[in-house]
Amino acid sequence: MGDPRNVAHAKKVKQEKHHQSAQPAKAAPQPGKRPQPAGGTVAAPPAEAPPPPAQSPDAAKLEKSLAVLAQLKDMEFHSRANIEKLAGVSLTIEDELKQKAFVDAINGVYSAEEKLHSKISELIEAYQAECDRLRPPA
Repeated sequence: MGDPRNVAHAKKVKQEKHHQSAQPAKAAPQPGKRPQPAGGTVAAPPAEAPPPPAQSPDAAKLEKSLAVLAQLKDMEFHSRANIEKLAGVSLTIEDELKQKAFVDAINGVYSAEEKLHSKISELIEAYQAECDRLRPPA
């Protein structure tokens, strides 16, 4: 027996030939193209065009929203990592090096990072709800 890919290709070619022979000899109109009038004049466009597909913009919007959500989650991850690093630096400065002059400064940075982490977490929750709203019902 031959390579399965060759067998599959041969089957596909056979099906295409069968479908082509089943079509009438006259050229069928192609979707999305208007037939040319016999007189050579251009026909007026139809009064009412079909509505654009409704799911395409929503699907694209959902995809972009999910990308933004992933970026926010990445920022939250790095914020958490920064908090852990700042805690380690704070302990080193305060306990090991006994550099009391820098304790307040590092604690201020630590506090600011905590606030940022909290705000990003809140934003992620709200944005996750928006992404869930954009998802089509299953």
